[in-house]
Amino acid sequence: MDVIKPPRLRKHDLISVISPASAPLDPSRVHRGAEYFESLGYRVTISKNVFNSNGYLAGTDDERAEDLNQAFADKNVKAIICSRGGYGTPRILDKIDYESIRKNPKIFVGYSDITALQLAIFRETRLVTFSGPMMAVEFGLESGKKIDPFTEEKFFDLVTSDKKIGPIKSHKDYRLAYSGKQRSKGRLIGGNLSLITSIFGTDYLPDFAGSILLLEEVSEEPYSIDRMLTQLRLARILNSVSGFALGQFTDCAPAEPNKPFRKLEDILNDDLLSSGKASVSNVPYGHLPCKLTLPIGGLVSIDPVKKKFSIDEPAVI
Repeated sequence: MDVIKPPRLRKHDLISVISPASAPLDPSRVHRGAEYFESLGYRVTISKNVFNSNGYLAGTDDERAEDLNQAFADKNVKAIICSRGGYGTPRILDKIDYESIRKNPKIFVGYSDITALQLAIFRETRLVTFSGPMMAVEFGLESGKKIDPFTEEKFFDLVTSDKKIGPIKSHKDYRLAYSGKQRSKGRLIGGNLSLITSIFGTDYLPDFAGSILLLEEVSEEPYSIDRMLTQLRLARILNSVSGFALGQFTDCAPAEPNKPFRKLEDILNDDLLSSGKASVSNVPYGHLPCKLTLPIGGLVSIDPVKKKFSIDEPAVI
């Protein structure tokens, strides 16, 4: 089945902000993010439940799902950007109107906990979504600070242009590293490792066969990453994919370094990079200020011989 691509973002388009996981810790950052987009000529609407609080959730499951469903159904909305991640998207996967999403494709942006929602949307609709910066995180910084120029450039490159993106160049602080023997291509599927494993055994995990598996993580100890990768291996996902794209594993050091542990780089090498599959690592993607926006479901390729990681088609139409 072919993928569905959303229409590209144009000036004066309406952007909807939602909180499908946790509520923004600082509501003013949502407003600063909205002001940022408005200064560029876009319009922004903040959904009614964005600032709700239900413990670590942004309101009830029904409220969070309602905002998402209404944003997709609203013909005036052209893009949906999550306020933040946190926790909560797996709880609403069975409350989403996927048929409405299929009929109303539009740009949908987020990362971290948003991964579960993006994977479910791809599984149910084949819509390409965007793992990238969020309204109260990268776009809505503290007063006086500006969005990282690299993050800004790569976001707008992907969502505003209907031209092929092409090779991804190394960032000055993140030099891409390659392994494997031959070029591989496939749909980019994945995101946060914990969220991928959180929807195992459900109806919302997409088929990874032939894909390029995208992974990043934050605040997980090496043993935990080892355990999750073992789950992917035993589920035959690691064998089924065409290659690996590894972002940053931020703050993933052992909590007690005086006790026996395996180094994270050894775990990633043993489980992924030494497989012989085409792989790119140290990708500037994940929980860091300067990040790529990547198309979940988009066609990408990795050529370890020519040292090239490329987005091989436009992500929008």
